[in-house]
Amino acid sequence: MPLRLILSVLTALLLLTGVARAEMPVFHASKGAAISGYDTVAYFTVGKAVRGKPDIAVMWKGAVWLFSTRKNRETFEANPRAYAPQFGGYCAYAMSKGQILGANPEAWRIVDGKLYLIHSFTYMKLWAVDPPQNIVLAGANWPGVLRQ
Repeated sequence: MPLRLILSVLTALLLLTGVARAEMPVFHASKGAAISGYDTVAYFTVGKAVRGKPDIAVMWKGAVWLFSTRKNRETFEANPRAYAPQFGGYCAYAMSKGQILGANPEAWRIVDGKLYLIHSFTYMKLWAVDPPQNIVLAGANWPGVLRQ
């Protein structure tokens, strides 16, 4: 096999590996499931935190996602990125400070059609002072903060 062909194949493999790594966000999964087993679609459809059911689940991006209804599971499967929480489901406020904290599924907000989870109601009050700025700051830290 010519050296040029071998180098081309190796380069292609390295590029594909880099794309796969860049595409695969890490989702926080406490208690064995993303969002501690809460239905991520319900935040958007009923406007509240709803526990999912273990028998209505799907595996996506290395985490188990539970849903309260089969319709919500189907909705998620059709476009998971539209419903998955930002910053891997970690606390958006802590992420804005460059820190990693789990989130309380009951402390959340949807801003510009995206779900943000917060560690506690106290942190949610702090985050709510300036959500756009906190989102920008968290975005600057994500996902690099996971490698610290």
